[in-house]
Amino acid sequence: MPTCPFCDLEQGRVLAESEVAVALWDAHPVTEGHALVVPRCHVMSIYELSVRDQAALWDMVGRVRETLIRQYAPDGINIGVNDGLAAGQTVDHAHIHIIPRRIGDVPDARGGVRNIILSRARYWET
Repeated sequence: MPTCPFCDLEQGRVLAESEVAVALWDAHPVTEGHALVVPRCHVMSIYELSVRDQAALWDMVGRVRETLIRQYAPDGINIGVNDGLAAGQTVDHAHIHIIPRRIGDVPDARGGVRNIILSRARYWET
């Protein structure tokens, strides 16, 4: 049986830790500085956690965001959750992506996370 990549972490990937969550560098980053916030409790969705633990996750997301801004000086940041298989979740342990963005890293960044369904994303062109 394969082990969970978030339950069996390599210490070199860890950015920050709390009682509830761990922040780490993404193993397959889409940009420099791509990080994740992962609950210590193995759940499929962050919404399986208590409201207190969800708040602790989002607090860590904010702290990681500030660290990435200081360290990488991005022009923007995407923060997102793939919640369920239909939403593109590929690891069955909940996690939140924090992805630094730079002007020019894609030809047209308008729409941000809306671009997951391209045929409906570009509302400003209709």
